This record gives sequence, structure tokens and C-alpha cells, in this order.
Amino acid sequence: FSAAIVITEQPVSVSVPVGHSFSLRCRARGRTALRYQWFCQQQSLCRQIPGATDPDLPITAQQTQLYTCRVNDLHRNAVFSDWVKVEVHQCVARGLPPRLWRGEPVVVLNPTEQRVEVGKPLQLQCAAMGVPAPTYQWYRNGNPLEHQKKKKLWIAHAKVSDSGTYLCCASNSHGEHWTNAVDVHIGEQNQPHLPLCRSVFLAATGKIALLVGNNRYQHHPNLLAPLTDVFELRLLLEQLGFQVVSLLD
Repeated sequence: FSAAIVITEQPVSVSVPVGHSFSLRCRARGRTALRYQWFCQQQSLCRQIPGATDPDLPITAQQTQLYTCRVNDLHRNAVFSDWVKVEVHQCVARGLPPRLWRGEPVVVLNPTEQRVEVGKPLQLQCAAMGVPAPTYQWYRNGNPLEHQKKKKLWIAHAKVSDSGTYLCCASNSHGEHWTNAVDVHIGEQNQPHLPLCRSVFLAATGKIALLVGNNRYQHHPNLLAPLTDVFELRLLLEQLGFQVVSLLD
């Protein structure tokens, strides 16, 4: 015995610039003719969308909202699709998709460098547009962070070992886009921050190595290997007794 109505294609969440036009899709099969009705929710208020009775719901993005579709048959059976989010970016800096944008991820908010005391919260944030909405994966020193898969990276109590270079990859079925790499410094409250040049001269009594990894190129996609290579070399050189200064881009 099969269900009276089965949704065969669920709508998918999207992240788009304001004014972008697209359609949400819902498909179902049943034993009789089917009827569709779309609903939206904003700030806990759910309402039926007048006239939205087709399997496709055309939208011109204006504000972030949630959507679902109700499908019913002639015997009063009804099912609802998944709730999906239409995230709308009101202010998009450089990097706005061209008119021929096909939904590949475009980063619109990059994380920023952080200096955090030991034990205090660490938060990094990014955002990307995409159709479907991108998924996220954060990296520290070139290694993926298992539990950091949202736009916001959150560590409740930062440790010295959380220091490093962070970046995030936004990806969907059309491709991926990397954020800028940023340095995160975790230290004691009263520990003075020395400029790079003074740090080098203070350590001049030993062996010093300067590593530079170029990640961004004008006519080439962002690379991840240089980032990984810099940190692998740094560990090796530190084991050999070098004072290592690592720079990116």
C-alpha cells in the first residue's frame, strides 16, 4: 500500500541577491488530480500566497523568507513539502554575479582577522550566494574542521591551539568558492603584540625562516595547496630549530 500523495521533487533553499528572479519547484504524484498551494513565513507569521497554485512558484527576491508547498488530491489527502529558505542579500559588495550567473557560489562576506583572549569566544563569519544555497566547510591551517560547517564558525572557549589561518569553502552542485584567508591569534590578555619586524629581530639570536604562500592570483582560481604547504614546512622547520615567520599573499 503506497501513500496517496508522494512528493517526487522537493523545493531547495537558495541564497540570492535582492531583485534576482527565479522559481521554487515542487513535484508530486497521486492517485487523482493534484492541487498545489504555496505558503510563506516571515518572523513566525505563516500565510497563504494568493494565486500561488502552480507546481512552480516564481519569485523576485525582496526579503528573506521561508516557503513550503501543500499538495492535496480530490479525496482531501494532503502533504506538505519541506520548508526551504530564500535568503536575500540586500547589500552585495563587489562580486555581484553577472547577468549570466547560473547559481555557482559567490562569496559576499569574508571573515576578518581576530585577536581573542584565551577562554573567550571565537567567532568567524562568512556568507555566499548560490542556487541551491551553498554548504560551508571551515579550514584551519589547511585542515578541515569537522564540526564547523555553517556560515558562522563558533568556538565557545578559545585555546592557544586554536590560533592559525582560517578560511571557508562555500560549495553547491555548480562549484565552489573560497573566502579570503585570515589569521586568528589567541593569547593572554596582557600579552603585548609585537610588530612582525620587532618579533624577527628579537629572535635574531637563532635561525630564522620566512615562508610566503601565494594563494590568490588575478587570472587563476584560488589555490589551497600553498596554504597547506606553508604550514607543513613551518612544522618541519620548527622541529629543526628555526624561528618561522609565515605569510600569505
